[in-house]
Amino acid sequence: MLFKLPELPYAYDALEPYIDARTMEIHYSKHHAAYTNNLNNLVASSGADNQSIEKILSEISKHPAGIRNNGGGFYNHNLFWSFMAPGGGGKPSGNLLKAIETDFGSFDAFKEKFSAAAATRFGSGWAWLVKSESKLVVTSTPNQDNPLMDIADVKGAPILTLDIWEHAYYLNYQNRRPDYIAAFWNVVNWAEAEKRFNE
Repeated sequence: MLFKLPELPYAYDALEPYIDARTMEIHYSKHHAAYTNNLNNLVASSGADNQSIEKILSEISKHPAGIRNNGGGFYNHNLFWSFMAPGGGGKPSGNLLKAIETDFGSFDAFKEKFSAAAATRFGSGWAWLVKSESKLVVTSTPNQDNPLMDIADVKGAPILTLDIWEHAYYLNYQNRRPDYIAAFWNVVNWAEAEKRFNE
């Protein structure tokens, strides 16, 4: 298979109490695994099986909806797991913090804007911090879309993302999406976000 389900960088229960073990297990072993398997089946029959996921997403308008949905699901979840870590939270440092303060006025103003983008995305989707051209921008995308796609309203390099599909939080938070968003800030892996920003 071209695309492999990456190993989770921590145990299912490592992000408790903020993300519960049962949600992590179902989210990773069922949802993410299904996107990965479906993507492999679809690219094999489409002739896109020799391309990187980034290349496929950058030309997503040329591909059928199944590749858009499953390719996005595969890629977005790969990022999402890496942007969380046990003992995470706090705030970034170095160049990323400087850029956040320059482009949003303060770290707290950025958090408020990102949280609002996550809370107000109707239905299922993702909230993003993106490096777009030379500045940082907060945006959100529907379903499994992302800022690498040529159809995205805001295009750029993802620096941080939050999954706001109900399957990401419903077992623990039910319909309380704002509580889940608030919990996310306690597990953010700022080292990974800084690495991506500096690249």
